[in-house]
Amino acid sequence: MTPLATDPTLENFGTDPFWLVLLKAVFIFVFLVVMVLFTIVYERKVVAYMQARVGPNRTGPGGWLQSLADGIKLALKEEVIPALADKPVYFLAPVLATVPAFLAFSVIPFGPMVSIFGTQTPLQLTDLPVGVLVVFACSSLGVYGIVLAGWASGSTYPLLGGLRSAAQMISYEIAMGLSLVAVFLYANTMSTSAIVTAQQDTWYGLLLLPSFLIYAVAVVGETNRAPFDLPEAESELVGGFHTEYSSLKFALFFLAEYANMVTVSALATTLFLGGWRAPFPISTVWEGANSGWWPMLWFFGKVLLCLFVFVWLRGTLPRLRYDQFMHFGWKFLVPAGLVWILFIGAFSVLREEGYDTRQILLYGVLPLMVLIIVVTYLWPENGSADDEDDEDEELPPARGARGTDGGGMFPVPPMDLVVPPSPRLRAQRPITVPATTETDDTDPPAGETR
Repeated sequence: MTPLATDPTLENFGTDPFWLVLLKAVFIFVFLVVMVLFTIVYERKVVAYMQARVGPNRTGPGGWLQSLADGIKLALKEEVIPALADKPVYFLAPVLATVPAFLAFSVIPFGPMVSIFGTQTPLQLTDLPVGVLVVFACSSLGVYGIVLAGWASGSTYPLLGGLRSAAQMISYEIAMGLSLVAVFLYANTMSTSAIVTAQQDTWYGLLLLPSFLIYAVAVVGETNRAPFDLPEAESELVGGFHTEYSSLKFALFFLAEYANMVTVSALATTLFLGGWRAPFPISTVWEGANSGWWPMLWFFGKVLLCLFVFVWLRGTLPRLRYDQFMHFGWKFLVPAGLVWILFIGAFSVLREEGYDTRQILLYGVLPLMVLIIVVTYLWPENGSADDEDDEDEELPPARGARGTDGGGMFPVPPMDLVVPPSPRLRAQRPITVPATTETDDTDPPAGETR
């Protein structure tokens, strides 16, 4: 696939003057901060619309400056530091969580080659032959900030939230990495600018749809967003790893979360949605849609679409249980990613051997689909007849309050358990009816209790 004249290559990086590099770095910082402020209000307005509410509408035109007011309020609030906190680590943790989210954006391409004050340069800070691995490295460093924040707070709930977040982010980072291996195999490169160039005919979101779906689920879990926001579950952990943080340090964690949302959305746009290239109808009708400064518009539109999916999930799905969430990641997403990588690897080898796509689909995909259907739907659910006989046998009694071992079942009370009355309850005394002069057949005799 021949790149166009406006498509940047690795030779175009590393030659910019210092002032231009500084200008790009400042632009990325300002862009992420503005996108975080926008995304917060955008989320509140979209969720309010879904729930038939008004949403923020007071601060600024239409309420769009509400997040800016919240940020100023957090910066000016009094800071409370726990007495048992490890103060050096307590101060360092928000910085470790925030800085990698900004560094990851350095390899994201915003557009093609353009002219800035007479200098031809790509709309990208830098790129490497392993540019996508830079994003993985930065996302891995972000875990340290969250874990250290939970540990350094000197409290139980932040510690549990930090441990949860570490296990969750590491688990789903594996699934996310496996989903991108197929992209590397298909594009034969790990450079972000080269991957965008390879999608000038067809987006990888269509060619590699299973990878795109696995990536979409994995990044929601890695960014601790609903319905996977279990490290911050207020019904279980009060606020999670940042429970003991206030003022500007809490704002930094808030900034890191939404900056990570923008970063993973930009990475999804780059690897699966064609990057800065215009959508299909526009690119075929308008020849200049993929040149100049217009590609930045298509890039921002795709990022906003991915952010809308984050907000949509939060306003639609309930929170999962933690064991279900980890079970889904390790026993479904990771095996599915491994199987898909094997298929893409075999597909690439067969194409290099001279087989066309029709032959591969006929002799490779169809038998594999039939095998999957047979194993999934036609295979006996209980494995064998012996297993069915075992299920008919009566289960041992469950382990109760004073019972015996129930064969590894969950501890449940026996059905005939009699709960004694609480000693705090007052003993019920008989009600004495005072004597009356007139009685009838329905009233009891004077002095007799009912």
